[in-house]
Amino acid sequence: MEHRCAEYGFPIETLFVQYSPGNIQLMRCANCEAVADEYIECEFMIILIDLILHKTKSYRHLLFSVINQRRVTFEGLLWKSIFVFLLLDANRSLLLKRNAGEWGSSVSFSSIVSTFQEYFLLQILVDVFVGNFMFICVFLLSMRLLLNTSIQISRCRDILLAVLVSSHFKIFLIATMVWEFPFSVIFIIDLFVLSSNMVALKVFSEPAMNRCIAACFCARAVKLLVTQISTQISLRF
Repeated sequence: MEHRCAEYGFPIETLFVQYSPGNIQLMRCANCEAVADEYIECEFMIILIDLILHKTKSYRHLLFSVINQRRVTFEGLLWKSIFVFLLLDANRSLLLKRNAGEWGSSVSFSSIVSTFQEYFLLQILVDVFVGNFMFICVFLLSMRLLLNTSIQISRCRDILLAVLVSSHFKIFLIATMVWEFPFSVIFIIDLFVLSSNMVALKVFSEPAMNRCIAACFCARAVKLLVTQISTQISLRF
């Protein structure tokens, strides 16, 4: 992925010039004449807050500036992101299965541990791996049909990393290991992840927003269908 202006997404050769360690000058975009990426000098918490607020500038900074700087370790970053994503999704699957078996109003870490005694690990693996595999396949197909995006190997890797990175709201599922919370929080987190994926797709491909929404909803619907089918089958046994 090439560098982009964080303001409007115009391609740019370089974001800053470094004269000495700690002494840099931010470059301006030749098209919009604004600072190409003001987030370079911002603290991490400011960037995180803007990501939570779904500001497109922060997503452009993350996808086109931060990841580009780590291009040498792109493969390692991709595999680490996949591992964390699947781990958090496994936690979510455990919570869903727990709620399907018991109509409790809240869940906690102790209930998650006891779930391992009630369900086979294979069922969780089916939910996580098959569900996410179908999600990625439908997501790429939707991009090809709705957004007219070419599906090449390098392009697929970039899209996959964009989806994984924009699913950062899943990190809040870690709170289930510490505090009790209403079960509806899981679906609230899912909505935030979905909206974040939409913004990342909009930033990455620059299509119409309604097509981004359609592509993300199609992929999420298929994943939800696979998860529900797996849950119903597990309840019968």
